[in-house]
Amino acid sequence: MTERIGGRDKRGKGARAATRTAVAPSGSGSQSRPEGAGAGKARAPAQAEAVAAAPTKKTIALVYDFDGTLSPRPMQEYSFLPQLGIKASDFWAECTAIARAENADPLITYMHLMYKKAKEKGIRVDRKDLVAQGAAVELYPGVTAWFDEIDAYVRERAGVEGVVVKHYLVSSGLTEIIEGTSIYDKFHNVFASEYWFDAYDLPFPKRVITDTGKTQYLFRINKGIEDLGESINHHMPETSRPIPFSNMIYFGDGDTDVPSMAVMRKNGGYAVAVHPPGKNRGKCVDLFKAGRCDFFAPADYRRGSDLFKRTCLLLDRILADIRVQEEVWRLGRSMARG
Repeated sequence: MTERIGGRDKRGKGARAATRTAVAPSGSGSQSRPEGAGAGKARAPAQAEAVAAAPTKKTIALVYDFDGTLSPRPMQEYSFLPQLGIKASDFWAECTAIARAENADPLITYMHLMYKKAKEKGIRVDRKDLVAQGAAVELYPGVTAWFDEIDAYVRERAGVEGVVVKHYLVSSGLTEIIEGTSIYDKFHNVFASEYWFDAYDLPFPKRVITDTGKTQYLFRINKGIEDLGESINHHMPETSRPIPFSNMIYFGDGDTDVPSMAVMRKNGGYAVAVHPPGKNRGKCVDLFKAGRCDFFAPADYRRGSDLFKRTCLLLDRILADIRVQEEVWRLGRSMARG
């Protein structure tokens, strides 16, 4: 996959649109988890502690990569590069060559080269233009309806009150273009690359995140520290973290997602790899064999697809663990009352 990153705190409009509480009956699912990396690691606290307070770890976070995961191609290829009359393969090859020659970060290189090429063509592209380009970005089948379908599934299967689903985007693509897509408001928060405009002759990279840098945002979600001005390096006890990794699922498509997948699974979370429908699944097979992901499937997000079904299996496991914690608490409370 070809990806890019940064972050924008959208806990206002986006958060309201993308956070839903599930209050519903029933069902559960289960599945064995390799090497103890499953929900069991972050299960209910000691029974004595469970009696003291009702379980609060009821937020489920689904975290997505963008290019190659929700969209077939890098977002710059849909409008920005065609506007400049530049062939996508030539642009990315030049980015790679410059980064290697200058020993530069490839993400900073591509962000700089985009506007260098625009200046050479005499075309000025401001923030408003980039946002407008988001409308041209193609999404995989079912992506538009996916978020509501997943929310509905969790509502139906929760079995306890107070379960919340939050969707996050962590991408090295451009925040400005993502804002213009039809799914922007589905995310509780978007962390992606971003430019500074106006202060420079050419827009200057404001925020860039490498493949390993993506993992910072997983910990921000885990710790509930989504304000990028606030450090996440201080110690926070597992019991104080609002979204345990065991309640998180990461969706990616390739090598740039390996660090995030590894962090997720080593901490008790889950990872799902996707590949273009009807095309080579070799990379996903490699990720699966290497233990980087729990499942892989074609990037078909429609209800009833393999991706939907396998995601629901993981959601069933998370929901079952939430119900177990709730029942342990209820049992402990009843014992305390005599």
